Amino acid sequence: MSKYHIAWLPGDGVGNDVMDAAKIVLDSIDFDAEYIPGDIGWEFWKKEGDPLPQRTIDLLKESDCGLFGAITSKPNIEAQKEISPELKNKGFIYSSPIVRLRQIFDLHTNMRPCKAYEGNPLNYRDDIDLVVFRENTQGLYSGVEFHPVPDHIFNALMSHNKMKKFETVPLDEMAISTRIFTKAGCNRIIRQAFEYAKEHDRKSVTLVEKPNVIRETSGMMTKEARKISEEYPNIEFWETNIDAMCMWLVKNPQDYDVLVSSNMFGDIISDLSAQLIGGLGFAASGNIGDNFAVFEPTHGSAPKYAGQFKVNPTAMILSLKLMLDWLGETKIAEKIEKAVSIVIKEGKVKTYDLGGNNSSLDVAEEVVKKLD
Repeated sequence: MSKYHIAWLPGDGVGNDVMDAAKIVLDSIDFDAEYIPGDIGWEFWKKEGDPLPQRTIDLLKESDCGLFGAITSKPNIEAQKEISPELKNKGFIYSSPIVRLRQIFDLHTNMRPCKAYEGNPLNYRDDIDLVVFRENTQGLYSGVEFHPVPDHIFNALMSHNKMKKFETVPLDEMAISTRIFTKAGCNRIIRQAFEYAKEHDRKSVTLVEKPNVIRETSGMMTKEARKISEEYPNIEFWETNIDAMCMWLVKNPQDYDVLVSSNMFGDIISDLSAQLIGGLGFAASGNIGDNFAVFEPTHGSAPKYAGQFKVNPTAMILSLKLMLDWLGETKIAEKIEKAVSIVIKEGKVKTYDLGGNNSSLDVAEEVVKKLD
């Protein structure tokens, strides 16, 4: 019996392509695992009205972790147009399967390393090496939204003086998305960031919020961060606003080590950081909970490239590296990252985004050659 059981979730579009590339790398290492395919993505929405079927949730519950490719995700209005005719007007509502997956398994920490590898012509600078810790289950991604606004919600909010300016707006012309924070949610993502900094000898942790305007939620995050930072006297604690952080990341990205933020702001700065090191083709991530995790590249499904094996699989291979780290297979993980860095530095085998014409599978096979 295999030591590990990995839920294998290619998803949509190029998710299948990069997962095939990841499998080439996995098959070349001494890693005792069984890969169990699971259904997730747009095709299952169209056919079944559910992009994350219960059978896939059950599979994940029986697995050690999940490895995920990419999904196509669209607003519910567009999703309703593409659902099978026999399912129309049956009450099916589209929601992102990856967001649901994070909620169901309480994958509260999203970790996104952004490291510039030598030789990458798309690097903004070669000395960038930062890690973004993004709260993954609360904030604006909690899914607590209203349109049209129900009477009882509107009436409850009208007791707040600041809502008076909206009292004449028709309820069907108003939409509300909530930004819900909890102390426990703030505490655990901030502590994860500091613990990572401590374990990996990082000099600083920077909180990215907006407490001068979003006073209650960002204020709670800031208060918790200040309190926790006192437990780590050897790690510098910095605070910055999200808008200023975007400017400073473009100007001086090498100054930062670990960034920690709430869900939406963390999403923004992690994509900005990814572009500084060459784009989403190099951006790996881990969705990590207390006892379970799912690892994925942060790029989308790019349907126009599906099946062409054209896209850069580096983010997928580095997500595989994060999975191995989380499982405790750190030596294998280190070898894979080293092999990736050699392939990038040599620049002989590369996909179109780097000016080459090699396939996703060519890159994976080249990584395998460098493992030794």
